[in-house]
Amino acid sequence: MFTGIVEELGEVVAVTPLPDDALRLVVAGPLVTSDARHGDSIAVNGVCLTVTELGAGSFGADVMRETLERSSLRDAHTGTRVNLERPVTLGTRLGGHLVQGHVDGTGTVIGREPSEHWEIVRISLPPALARYVVEKGSIAVDGVSLTVASLGDGAQWFSVSLIPTTLERTTLGHRQVGDVVNLEVDVLAKYVESLIARGGES
Repeated sequence: MFTGIVEELGEVVAVTPLPDDALRLVVAGPLVTSDARHGDSIAVNGVCLTVTELGAGSFGADVMRETLERSSLRDAHTGTRVNLERPVTLGTRLGGHLVQGHVDGTGTVIGREPSEHWEIVRISLPPALARYVVEKGSIAVDGVSLTVASLGDGAQWFSVSLIPTTLERTTLGHRQVGDVVNLEVDVLAKYVESLIARGGES
């Protein structure tokens, strides 16, 4: 479990294809690896990955086909910048919202509107996820906990307002129109939907 508060902007330093359409990524991240152990979890652009090897300020993780199909990690290459976050502990402040690291799908940056003190970014919203997204609700974009500022007509897109710190310390400051980002909707919305559906069936 994560909070969507990025700790470090890391970088992919190696990509190795594996059998069955999988990949092994090696990611540089001195901060998140400072206390990491084999088998720990680290969120990479919002995707919860398991540490399979540790190097000097870097870690390796295997990415299976399911994850590649659902996330932007399928396009990762040497030099790709990634948001990194270690899991929460019982004593951690919950500064963002509850993020599982289970990416639901991807969206595309369709617009950026810079201003003096913040930037508004519009992102396309897959139809299958639209029902879980509400104005002023929470959403994780590339693992960053954000508040939905507005929804477009028919919920085909949503916007978020990014402060200078977010622009400076996460991948969202570098994303251009046309770039693909990972989306994780609020898990509470999915549970509520499931409970209501089961109640109706009974």
